[in-house]
Amino acid sequence: ETLDDLKGMSRRHPWFAFLMLVMMFSMAGIPPTVGFYAKLSVLQAVVSAGMSWLAVVAVVFSLIGAFYYLRIVKLMYFDAPVGEEPLEASTGLRSVLSLNGLAVILLGLFPAGLMDLCFQAIRATLAS
Repeated sequence: ETLDDLKGMSRRHPWFAFLMLVMMFSMAGIPPTVGFYAKLSVLQAVVSAGMSWLAVVAVVFSLIGAFYYLRIVKLMYFDAPVGEEPLEASTGLRSVLSLNGLAVILLGLFPAGLMDLCFQAIRATLAS
């Protein structure tokens, strides 16, 4: 419920900590996650529209956001745990979280399929 609950998660449940690390890296826009391509696409569009100043502002805000996301990673991997009890989760929850983490990594490594779908959706939206 609080950030303190994340302290030492890598020792209490290493798999959950790794999945959270993948998500935080994606939100920070660190390659090879899908979040990197999302931020890159937005920045390319802004620069193509001739608004380089806005791209600079977006990069600054991304860096500020990355500080907060990476702070959570620090809590999970480098701070002492608050409690020693392992985290319990159902098989369904573990499966869904694992699939989500896998998708974030795979879409980051192989973004072409997702990007094609996005471009098709944009074209269809603008055509109607």
